[in-house]
Amino acid sequence: MQDLIFTNARVVLPDQVALGTITVRQGLFAAIDDAVSRAPGAIDCEGDYLLPGLIDLHTDNLERQVQPRPKARFPSRPALVAHDAQCAAAGITTVLDALCFGDLGFDAARVQTATEGVADLTALAHALKSEHFLHLRCELPAEDMQDRLLPVAGNELVRLVSLMDHSPGVGQYFDLDYYRFVRGLFDTGPDQIESDIARLQAQRARMRPKNRKVILELFGGRMPLASHDDRTIEEVAENHDDGVMIAEFPVSPLAADAAHQYGIGVIGGAPNVVRGGSHSGNVGVAELIAAGHLDALASDYVPASMLEAAFSIGRTLLALPQAVALVSLNPARMLGLTDRGAIETGRRADLLRVALHETLPLPRGTWRAGVRIA
Repeated sequence: MQDLIFTNARVVLPDQVALGTITVRQGLFAAIDDAVSRAPGAIDCEGDYLLPGLIDLHTDNLERQVQPRPKARFPSRPALVAHDAQCAAAGITTVLDALCFGDLGFDAARVQTATEGVADLTALAHALKSEHFLHLRCELPAEDMQDRLLPVAGNELVRLVSLMDHSPGVGQYFDLDYYRFVRGLFDTGPDQIESDIARLQAQRARMRPKNRKVILELFGGRMPLASHDDRTIEEVAENHDDGVMIAEFPVSPLAADAAHQYGIGVIGGAPNVVRGGSHSGNVGVAELIAAGHLDALASDYVPASMLEAAFSIGRTLLALPQAVALVSLNPARMLGLTDRGAIETGRRADLLRVALHETLPLPRGTWRAGVRIA
């Protein structure tokens, strides 16, 4: 295979941005230097930025493609192909598709997407543009969680498992008035909402301990475990004691600070950065970055948000290499993916070319292992 050469580029390295040339050979970064190449076929990047391919630890975007409107469900495999194309175009070369296992009575569509998503990814992973893995989101209070999880627990694409609790009165729904508001958006009447709150709180007390025990026994020590929507110090302490070393989207600064103190890696939502805050009134990611309590960003529900967030943070809160590490090197480290995440010789040549229009980053090309995918 002929060498692939990018020259006259602003190369975002782990510790600096350097004007220079990258040589890719047999899918790996073979050389990085500060000279301008005159080699035939070298790609003149015209001063554009070259970043390592982005690594998305948590995306729900497949759900958005499967159900683009509330009552319009799209066929699952074409939806997966569309989702994959969006990720590649956004510069995401490694994708962890977050699929939900367990229904609290409102998420039958999400559970269906999880079942179909596992089957589709298993069948099509080799044919997709970006590299996709499975992130299993386990709803601890759900009565059907174990039945749905156990058949996929041994799937070779699983790379991350998260412990999730969307019960009223905890985590994201600690504020019961907010929970009532959200349920009301789905044409649920006040009496039904109150009945649901009582039912789900009792169900949580019954199901959460046994479901948590099963997940820890299945996956503990075998792969990274994450928690979801932590709010209190006590929740973080319990996670630490159980070997959970990633905190996804902590909803309070207190929980993020506690995670930091325990050495637990903290993931924030890139849309939170782009929008200027949480859509549900939780802690702002910029606040966590300023406090030194954020380790990585995930796209959550908008693939394009990762690149925009990294450049926004690189203008305001961190140096650009440190901002880019939030969407590349740091996620790679959380998963133990030592072959990618940075532009360094010997690593896999996952690469993103970016031009700036004023302050807006514009993706101009994405390569995975040296092969262009967008």
